[in-house]
Amino acid sequence: MRRARPGVASKGPRGSAERALTSVAAGDAYDEETAGEAAEGSAEEGPRLWHVTLSVSGEEASLAEVRRGLEQLAHDHPFLLTSRYAVDHAEIRYWEEARDLHDAAAVALRLWGEHRRTSQLPPWEIVGLEVIDRQTYHQRIAEGFGPLPATPVGVHPF
Repeated sequence: MRRARPGVASKGPRGSAERALTSVAAGDAYDEETAGEAAEGSAEEGPRLWHVTLSVSGEEASLAEVRRGLEQLAHDHPFLLTSRYAVDHAEIRYWEEARDLHDAAAVALRLWGEHRRTSQLPPWEIVGLEVIDRQTYHQRIAEGFGPLPATPVGVHPF
């Protein structure tokens, strides 16, 4: 990433103009009424689909134990799209319907902890979370980036 003064375009390696990234502090410029109206406006749109990738990791566990736990989680919660696992880490991918990114992320961050005991999952911790909207997911796939579509669906080793 190149840095530049706000509003100043710089020439990239190919001679094309790049936009400079700037940060905006909430501070005095933050208007609570405007923020509230924006939140209400998005609620009127209804729930959206979010693609969630949850990564967990911890001490080694037997592959059979990890697989059985992920299969139980998928059985208890059929919204799970696919899970990949190894002896010390796993990745769970699924679609979540939520009002906004914050709600989708909150549900994802609770998933592992709330179901660790009932699904007999390893005592691993969440080490990564990606939540992207449906349009971004499909755009990444079309451009050859991002997570490939989850086929085959189910629980599989890495």
